Order: sequence, then C-alpha cells, then structure tokens
Amino acid sequence: MGASSSTESVSIEQREAESIAASSGALPALHTTFCTLADPNSHSISLQSLQKCFSLTYKNPICEAPSIPDAFPDLLDHFGSAMIDLFFMPEKEGVSWVGFVKGYNKCSARMSSSMSLNNLLRVFSATARKAGLPLNLEFESDDADCKISGFLLPDDVLLFFWLCWTMVWDSRNLRSSKMKANLCLPDINHLVISALTSSEVGSNLNVWNCNLSGLDVQLPAGKFISWVLSTLSSLPDCFSQFVHARILSCVTQEQQDDSESSLSSEVGETSTSNLCVSSLLSRGIAWAISLTMRNTISEELSRVCFLTNMEAEETDENLLYRSSLHGRGLNRLWSNVEGYQAPLLMLISSHLEGASESSNTEKKCIIGVLTHQGFENKDTFYGSSGSIYAVHPVFHAYSSTGKEKNFVYTHLHATGYEPHPKPVGIGFGGTAGNERIFIDEDFARITVRHHAVDKTYQHGFLLPDQGFLPFEAPISEVEVWGLGGGRIKERQNKLKKREELFTEQRRKIDLKTFTNWEDSPEKMMMDMMSNPNAVRREER
Repeated sequence: MGASSSTESVSIEQREAESIAASSGALPALHTTFCTLADPNSHSISLQSLQKCFSLTYKNPICEAPSIPDAFPDLLDHFGSAMIDLFFMPEKEGVSWVGFVKGYNKCSARMSSSMSLNNLLRVFSATARKAGLPLNLEFESDDADCKISGFLLPDDVLLFFWLCWTMVWDSRNLRSSKMKANLCLPDINHLVISALTSSEVGSNLNVWNCNLSGLDVQLPAGKFISWVLSTLSSLPDCFSQFVHARILSCVTQEQQDDSESSLSSEVGETSTSNLCVSSLLSRGIAWAISLTMRNTISEELSRVCFLTNMEAEETDENLLYRSSLHGRGLNRLWSNVEGYQAPLLMLISSHLEGASESSNTEKKCIIGVLTHQGFENKDTFYGSSGSIYAVHPVFHAYSSTGKEKNFVYTHLHATGYEPHPKPVGIGFGGTAGNERIFIDEDFARITVRHHAVDKTYQHGFLLPDQGFLPFEAPISEVEVWGLGGGRIKERQNKLKKREELFTEQRRKIDLKTFTNWEDSPEKMMMDMMSNPNAVRREER
C-alpha cells in the first residue's frame, strides 16, 4: 500500500513515482491520505472515495456578474469524476498506491507553465464533455505538452475562468481556519474581453457595451494559450494548487458531512456586499492583477480576492486611501500613505466626457499602477520596479522594460521659493512634464499619453480607442491599497502616533515658566517696542 519498508518488493515504477512526489515534498501527505482512504483488504482507493476527495460541491453560488450561466453548476458537478478519469488509472478494485502517486504527479509535479495550462484545459474539456456542453477543443495526444487546436467561444472562456477561480477559492478556504464559505463568483468580463481582443477575431468588439452571453466569436485555442501565458502567468498553477490542497485536507474532509460543504446563501451575499459595493478593487480586478505575478504581492492581493464574510473587515487594513472617504487631493493622500514603505496599488476611475451623447452606456475607465515601494515627496522620478494596468473595460498588464527607471513621480508643493517649479501631482512613466500617466494635485483630472513617450513601462494602450494625442478625463475615484502585510501597517501606525505626539508637544506651553512678569515674553516684546536701541545683556 505504499508504506512497505521492504526494498525488494518495491518496483521500479513505484520508486520513480515516489521519487517525483518526494521532490515536491508531498510524499508524506500522500501516504497519510492513501492509508486513510484505502480499503484495508484491497489496498486500493475506491473511485467513489477518490471522486469525493476532489469534488467541488458548492450550492447556490453568489455571482457579482449579472447572471450565472446554467451550464456552470453542471460543470462543478462533473469536475471530480472527469479529473479522476484523466489522471488516475483505476484497476478492478480501485486506484492502487502506485496509480494514486502517479496521478498526483501528473497533476502537481513540477512542469512548465505551458504544460500546466494544457492540463488545465484538458480538465476543462473533459468536464464539459461529461456535463454535455459543446466544446470545440481538440488534443493531439494524451501528453501534457501536446498541441491543442480548435477554438473557444466567449461563454467557454467565462466558464473556464470561473472553474479556475473555484479551484483557487476552494484551495484557500481549505487552508483557512474558517474553511466553510459560500462560493462567490467575480465579475471577470474585463478578462474575457481582453482574451477576445488579443486576437483579430475580437478587434471589432464594442468593449463599452458588449453582451458576452451567446456572442458568436471564435477565439483560436493557440491565441488563447499565448494570451494566458503572456498576461496571466500564474493562472496555470491553480489546478496543481487545488490538487495539493485537497490531498492535505482529504482526511479531515472525510470526517465531515456532505451537508456542511457550503454555507447558506445569505452568508455568501453578506460577504460579497461587504467587499464590493463601494470599492474599485473588486474581487475580479484583484484576482486579475494577482495572476500577473508570482510573489508576496500576489499573495496580499489574493487575501482581498478570497475573503469570507468573517474576514471582510480585514480589508480596511489594506485600504490606505479612498478619495470619497478621506477627501480629494494630494495632501489628503499624503496624510494617509506617508510612512508606508511597501508595495502600493493605486486605482484611478474616470468617466469619458461626452459618452452620454452617443450612447446610454456609461463609459467608465479604471487604470491601475503597482509600485514596489512607498511614495516619496520628490521633484524627480524614483523607484526600482512596478507595473501599470488597463483594468476596465479591458484588462492589460504592462511591466517594466528595464530601459529607464522613471517609475513614480510624487511631488507636493515646495516649502520654500522655487525659481523653476516642478509639476505638482503624481506621475508614472515618461519624463517630467510629459508623463505617461499624470494626476493633478486636486485629483480632478487624469492625463494619459501615448506609450511612445515612455521607455519605463511596456508599450500598449491604457484606454480603449486611445490615440496619439494626450487624453484627459475627470477623475471619479482614487484608491490606494497597501500590499506590504500587517507588519508594515503596524510600523506606519507607530510612525503616525509618534508624529502626532511630537506635534501635540510642540503645541503645549509650559505655563510655569511664565508666572513671573519679568520673565514673560509679553514684557520682553513691550520693552523692545518702547526702546529698540537699548543695549541688552544676553544672559548665558
């Protein structure tokens, strides 16, 4: 059953499989799970037990998008059985120890991103087939690095992203102490539209008023794979993370009743409304940005994505500034972000002027900027790394090029006289006075210039239909989120308290030193005014 200490009875196939699993550190967990799930007589796991271990049983999911496609619940119902059929090799009595380890290795062993994405698409295709959904993907062979042909429709892309989201949601909730939470599906239309417009077939889409449901646009599989690998680099990892998390929790899951697999729908509605009603950083936006990187910043963003109802209040610690809450302007921003020396995410929302004249659709744009350090009051550019994002209505990510380091420009009014004053405001990319993104000091307007002026960030458009001329728009909302973790926030709070203490001490007057009229400052001022030329001895 895999636990035998006899080296003679261990086959070469078993040794190879165990060696691969051991390299990822999962072998002890696999032993424990297998011993718990396996039948002591047959020394194998029944298909029913294994399917239960990997099933996604979420009832009444909550959706931030207008509606949930009818096909999605069927997709979740058939996920477990489709996955077992693909990666595990059942024998007559079930899945043996070798088959169990080899199946895990196929799902979670170290492999390239392209191979992981192929596995993910293969699971999606097999699940859709079992659920009776038409999917036009064809796999050249059973190998993880095989060529995939065919195409995806917009509805297919949406279901694929939601299946990936559900796997990550499940993995994170299994790791949480509050592990039971209702599934909340984010609005990810900006990701679907981005995938479609990455190919010529979606170049004519009206991104402002695009109804994706039933849209007959065929996105070639090769184009979709290239877009995912270049834009959402960590998306292929969601399947292996899900498998690993389920292996670790399978023992405890066996001891729980199926009826406890999800909370009531009322709980899910509460968790959604707490986070997403008034925030620019919705779950879908936070998830999209987190998928563009693999670091601690991604983990902090994921905390915002996958909060449960009981954790929703913790987001207040991440939100450093919101213009509608703290007031508009650079000075108001500075009083909230000063001293926070860690990565920051700024989101700027604007409405394109004149949009209502030609269409009833509100043309709302959101641009994001991720800095890897806190803001500083300088009249020159600074920073070591960062990224800028077109967030809504189409998602695009532009990281640093390495050619220049004009990442951030944050300049307040100078305290003294400046013969040649520098622009007051916040800028990203470009050069002084010719920034790629510039926000004025009152947070009234944002200026976005063509990427030709910028050598710091990768080229690409931040706004739909953006031309070569600078584009200005009124700002609706500005948010800044701290992504440095709890310790950085505590350090900033200590600095703030220290500054407040010093300020309060400077305002206080020690009245004991002024009880004598001869020593009072009032008498000194009167004496100087009465005879300013009088010689006074300075007492030392």
